[in-house]
Amino acid sequence: MWINTIGTVAVGMWLSGTLWDAKVLPLLLWATLPFNLLIYGVNDVFDQETDALNPRKGSFGGARISRSEVRLILLGVAATNAPFAVLFALTLPADALVWISLYALVFLGYSVPPLRFKARPYLDSLSNAAYAFPLVFVPLALGGSPVWAAALGLMAWSAAKHTFDAVQDIDEDRRAGLATTATQLGPRGVVLWSGLFWTLSTALFALVSVPVALVVGTIAAFLLVSLQRKPSPATGRRLYPVSIAYPYLAGTFAGVLLVAALALGVYG
Repeated sequence: MWINTIGTVAVGMWLSGTLWDAKVLPLLLWATLPFNLLIYGVNDVFDQETDALNPRKGSFGGARISRSEVRLILLGVAATNAPFAVLFALTLPADALVWISLYALVFLGYSVPPLRFKARPYLDSLSNAAYAFPLVFVPLALGGSPVWAAALGLMAWSAAKHTFDAVQDIDEDRRAGLATTATQLGPRGVVLWSGLFWTLSTALFALVSVPVALVVGTIAAFLLVSLQRKPSPATGRRLYPVSIAYPYLAGTFAGVLLVAALALGVYG
């Protein structure tokens, strides 16, 4: 899942108009194990009860940890993230630090009580907009300005995808008493919710690149139409591999176009 963090840091750098800037290296390193451990390790710690009821966990669908692993995970989160927090505080401009702090705090709030956005319908979806924050703080860290259409487009896309992926877990989440956007809306409602945000993201991406918008919109339409035809958690599970591939396909396409534009001197 590192593509969600490394990829957005790289795209944030490219959108700032440069193929490579050494000042981005600490952010790229942080976006590997340290930040992913903060996102997913902390989530696993606070999701032990619901993960135990979810047959998808313990395989490619996510980890299932034991209580004996909690202390080691939390120590790992602190030990790997603290040095970067100090480095960023000493070297990055204030506006970039604000967005980096929000990036970390929103993901902690997603899993950790009392906020625990994961168990708050609509906030669980909207909080996933944080995946797009590198498109804001990387350009700021380099002394530039974000491409807001791209950043806001990815925020909307991330909110839509989170809720779409949660359809497969509706039954397990309801049995565990976990209220989410998907459990509140049901599969048909998710088609409308995710459809709204994916339509918004496609329109925003079109302001930056029409070919990228077409790819994003086409894959989103396939997922939404497929779920609409058979609106059930089983359909969500069947479509999950396609949804997993979605950011790889769209992100690779967008990245190749952007790098080619930079290399040819037609962007930046």
